[in-house]
Amino acid sequence: MSLKEIALTTLDGKPTTLAELSDGATLVVNVASKCGLTPQYTALEKLAKEYGDRGLTVVGVPCNQFMGQEPGTPEEIATFCSTSYGVTFPLLAKVDVNGDDRHPLYAELTKAADAEGESGDVQWNFEKFLLAPGGEVVNRFRPRTEPDAPEVIGAIEAVLPR
Repeated sequence: MSLKEIALTTLDGKPTTLAELSDGATLVVNVASKCGLTPQYTALEKLAKEYGDRGLTVVGVPCNQFMGQEPGTPEEIATFCSTSYGVTFPLLAKVDVNGDDRHPLYAELTKAADAEGESGDVQWNFEKFLLAPGGEVVNRFRPRTEPDAPEVIGAIEAVLPR
């Protein structure tokens, strides 16, 4: 089974897959509303708008595993994201990205190495995984790498049609 076929649930409780959400490149990001990195939502939304027509879909995956920084209900998360950051990209149901209850999506994503060759657990909120249109992970960016950093933009440009 490819990454794009793993069963997922949207924030509003509907079953989906990455294949249904994106027919192009996908940037999967574990997100949180009460984190010092939460302002990255602004750059993520900008990426979604700027590159959406070229085939990029940003997918936010709320996670409450890092110091309880995503405590909200699905409704609270949706309201926060839309009113505070104008988020229009798809958000999934809250999941665990590490540990025994790690979601199958993250069981696969965390096999990918970052630029330093490190794979394994997600370090914190806002870790980013870039998937090529076929579903393979082509880049992994750690939480402090801003979504609009040159290396992220370059990686996105490299997997999108010209």
